[in-house]
Amino acid sequence: MKFTKMHGLGNDYVYVSTFDQKEPADLGALAIAVSDRHFGIGSDGLIMITPSERADARMRMFNTDGTEGEMCGNGVRCVAKYVHDHGIAPRPRVTIETGRGVLTLDLEVEGGKARRVRVDMQTPILQAAKIPTTLPGEPPIDAPLTIEGHPLGVTAVSMGNPHAVVYVDDVTRFPVERFGPLLENHVTFPKRVNVHFAEVVGPGEVRMRTWERGSGITLACGTGACAVCVAGILTGRTGRKIIAHLPGGDLELEWPGDGQSVFMTGPATEVFSGEWPD
Repeated sequence: MKFTKMHGLGNDYVYVSTFDQKEPADLGALAIAVSDRHFGIGSDGLIMITPSERADARMRMFNTDGTEGEMCGNGVRCVAKYVHDHGIAPRPRVTIETGRGVLTLDLEVEGGKARRVRVDMQTPILQAAKIPTTLPGEPPIDAPLTIEGHPLGVTAVSMGNPHAVVYVDDVTRFPVERFGPLLENHVTFPKRVNVHFAEVVGPGEVRMRTWERGSGITLACGTGACAVCVAGILTGRTGRKIIAHLPGGDLELEWPGDGQSVFMTGPATEVFSGEWPD
């Protein structure tokens, strides 16, 4: 099986295209195997790039535990780069079918290669039942939640996948590895949740760290950064255009207005290609 290792700000996945080869039988088991950083290729999961009847390509994303996720912001930027650079859709604007629907992506191309990608991430989902969460509010905004005796304020947003945003004073020192899994699996999130801890630097700037559902701590989360952008506006902490500093680098986010799409801009990088034994 041919594969390509790619990352968006260090949020790395193994990408497998079925435009020129047969799709593997058990994608969940494959995701677990290739993601292993000691006995596999090493990644935050597996992303399949397949033909689509609705777009230039279709993306399916699997976490390191083998579960399938609805959407991946860093991943979809890399899929756009792949279909451009590998001649599937060599245009500055491409469309990718995802679990969220068909997304439109604009590529910044240098020397024939896509370097940065701007994604129309569509409108955030703010109805609690659709996020889904049982926390109070439409959506829950700074909803009080006590975890192991520690009071937290949780803002819930869906970008096609569920997110919980918690604002903290010092994100570098905050024990993400302790509270991340507790929130991910909390009873108030029936489908589990991606958890983001954010520190406000100023009206147009945040620092954030992520615990991803099914994968744990990652260097970046594109849909999560979008959720932090939306949460900042809902809570009055930040403006409609921000830079999010993630451990793997920076993303530019913009939510022009209520009921409009969130836009995310960031890099996409191809690392290497190889063959995985069948």
